[in-house]
Amino acid sequence: MRSTIHPSKDPMMPAAVITPPQHPRSLVASTRLRSLSIVLPCFNEEENVAGAVAEASIAARRVADTYEILVVDDGSSDRTRVVAEALALADRNVRVVAHEHNRGYGAAVRSGFQAARMDWILLTDGDLQFDLAELTDVAPLTAEADFVAGYRIVRMDPVHRRMNAAAWNWLVRRFFDVDLRDVDCAFKLMRRPLIQSLDLTAEGAMVSTELVAKAAGHGARFAQAGVHHRPRVAGASSGASPRVILRAFGELFRISRDMRAQQAVAPQLQAQTTALGA
Repeated sequence: MRSTIHPSKDPMMPAAVITPPQHPRSLVASTRLRSLSIVLPCFNEEENVAGAVAEASIAARRVADTYEILVVDDGSSDRTRVVAEALALADRNVRVVAHEHNRGYGAAVRSGFQAARMDWILLTDGDLQFDLAELTDVAPLTAEADFVAGYRIVRMDPVHRRMNAAAWNWLVRRFFDVDLRDVDCAFKLMRRPLIQSLDLTAEGAMVSTELVAKAAGHGARFAQAGVHHRPRVAGASSGASPRVILRAFGELFRISRDMRAQQAVAPQLQAQTTALGA
């Protein structure tokens, strides 16, 4: 059963309020995760961050024995960091990672990954567009996968963003041979040692593609799961801004070039190593 989300009418409460399902379902011991870090990159999510942390905490308790919520404030100009730090003071399972200035989505994701301490990492966004109650359906897939990638069953975004996303998914499949339905879906459950072994460099939205491509290069086992996507009820998305799009294309070409160069050098290094050991 899924959670519901609706705007708050109380000016003292977060703009987005989570109503948990009436009959919450927890995983049985054999399918629970031993530990889980939920990484929430945020930029100007003052109205959403409290609801996002509340929903993440509910979901984590259902699927993991131990958990932490990592709010990564990417230099927000509103009160996102203030709200997040107050939440951390009230709950020892919540930690805040703060950038002093806005560095980009990729930088926020990388900071969250570096700070994570649990066995598994769930990467999702702080905008409340994903129902984290569905983690109970996704977590059991980790029995046979190192990386569970969600895909939006129906994307609840404006038409222009859906068109941009379709074109982007086609492009990254062509450049990186990434066989995922929705590479940018912010619902990814991954083994922490795998993720922390990757040399991620993207500062912007390209980090999602880089993450998948480099995990595949490390031999990760993938699974995919359909998840529900909700309309944004508070705050504003920056994903379709010209600056974000231009940075993504620049990083697309740079990372593609770098990965191809590394693939070309790898056989030479292997041959040299073999010769030295002969």
